Amino acid sequence: MEMNLPSAQVIGAGLAVIALAGVGVGIGNIFASLIAAIGRNPAARNQVFGLGMLGFALTEAVALFALLIAFLILYAR
Repeated sequence: MEMNLPSAQVIGAGLAVIALAGVGVGIGNIFASLIAAIGRNPAARNQVFGLGMLGFALTEAVALFALLIAFLILYAR
């Protein structure tokens, strides 16, 4: 059985996008922890908020890389 190139590209792009589910869970965990930390110690908000935004940015970068790979698989020839 032989698979043609467009079918393989769509399957590969779909597999690359699976990483977005992990990113969604990661961002949810980051903000849940941020809210819990600020709720426990409101005075530490300025210190914790910056770290939360850094974690969000790094996690979101993984999503952008996954989308980039998916688009490269679909449209690069």
